[in-house]
Amino acid sequence: MRTDKLASLIWNTVVFIGCVLLSLVVVWPILFTLSSAVSPGRSAAALSPLPFANGFTFDNFAHLFTDTLYPRWFLNSFIVAVSTSIGTLLVASLAAYVFSRFTFTFKGSLLTSMIVLQIFPSFVGMIAVYVVLVRIGALDALWGLVLVYLAGNLPYSIWLVKSYLDTIPKGLDEAARIDGASHFRIFATIVMPVARPILIFLAVTTFAAPWMDFIFPKLVLRSTETQTLALGLISFVSEKNSDFTTFAAGAVIVAIPFMVFFLVTQRTLVTSLSTGAVKG
Repeated sequence: MRTDKLASLIWNTVVFIGCVLLSLVVVWPILFTLSSAVSPGRSAAALSPLPFANGFTFDNFAHLFTDTLYPRWFLNSFIVAVSTSIGTLLVASLAAYVFSRFTFTFKGSLLTSMIVLQIFPSFVGMIAVYVVLVRIGALDALWGLVLVYLAGNLPYSIWLVKSYLDTIPKGLDEAARIDGASHFRIFATIVMPVARPILIFLAVTTFAAPWMDFIFPKLVLRSTETQTLALGLISFVSEKNSDFTTFAAGAVIVAIPFMVFFLVTQRTLVTSLSTGAVKG
């Protein structure tokens, strides 16, 4: 018995130490970024590896909002993320309802083609995307970037929502149709409220993906005024510029909307996702 207790104590100690070390690995970069955001100076080389060892100042935040286009970049990213999220929800939910509730020619082929499209990495079609945007005059425009994200989101989103709608009994639709409800009313007032968990999940993921994406904004956007947060922040630590503390201040502000959103909707989001998991 004593041997078993000793072995259990040793194992628990090892696990505890491992968890502490893992927590430090995860937490230290966050603390270092927070420390850099309120540290005097500009260069990362002058910063102490110990968080908050260089002093405390809000000059970096003042410089960020008064001497850079950060507010404009923030607004651009917000517009792109919100537009992408709303557009994906509208189109994906309507298409998923059609695929789930109706039978028509080439239905299986269309669903299969969407899955095939998701197999290929997004960067494979970058040249084609660039050419299309040039042809329609959407290069260096936020709406062009929204179109790129929307097109990339739809195949997976439609499959995701359709799979959830397939679990909703069609008897609800038939009962409403007997009462004289149209297809759109059934969709809006009966099916979509039941599908709320998957829609919340889709809204969160489609908002978060464009928020700090770098690759497609770099491809589509050209002028400084149309840049998003990712492009704007990376300009602070480029080969021609070494302003790491301003970069850190901007990165901290980027995280604030997600923190506020999570704190406000934590209970609703967790409940919705757990309900969706049980439903599936």
